[in-house]
Amino acid sequence: MSQGESVQPPAETGTSQAWEPRIIAFLCYWCSYTGADNAGTARLKYPANVDIIRVMCSGRIDPDLIMTAFARGADGVMVCGCHIGDCHYIAGNHKTMARMPLVSRVLQDFGIEPERFVHEWVSAAEGDKFAKLVRQVTEQVCQVGPLDWPRRMYERGVGHGQDLQPWGDRA
Repeated sequence: MSQGESVQPPAETGTSQAWEPRIIAFLCYWCSYTGADNAGTARLKYPANVDIIRVMCSGRIDPDLIMTAFARGADGVMVCGCHIGDCHYIAGNHKTMARMPLVSRVLQDFGIEPERFVHEWVSAAEGDKFAKLVRQVTEQVCQVGPLDWPRRMYERGVGHGQDLQPWGDRA
């Protein structure tokens, strides 16, 4: 893009069909993922809007993963880890406990409603808690509506990156 050209607004996404929220859940392998599995084994009902991404530890969830999830179409993101004192890696959830409030504040600075990002502790024995959390987050996200990240970034004066040239490539 040359100087003087303006960034064009993203195309309308066409929301004429019934909208269902897409929620990405990052779950630690040792507790939260097992809790989700426990919910499935117990045949607990929860909305099918959640796509689960299993990670070895919630402490390994880079904030960039959360931003990427939103940028690539998630309407909500959940981060679930072991309760404090139960981390398989001793202190991974301590990192999560320190990091996630900061991520939440950055998301709010981007204009992302706090209802779209949830951080919670779910143990392997808490399948019912996981199912309840998914229902709660789905309801919250339904109330605030579709995210439409490209349009929001455009409105805030931030290019969403898809129309930018890689660094060093000058036309």
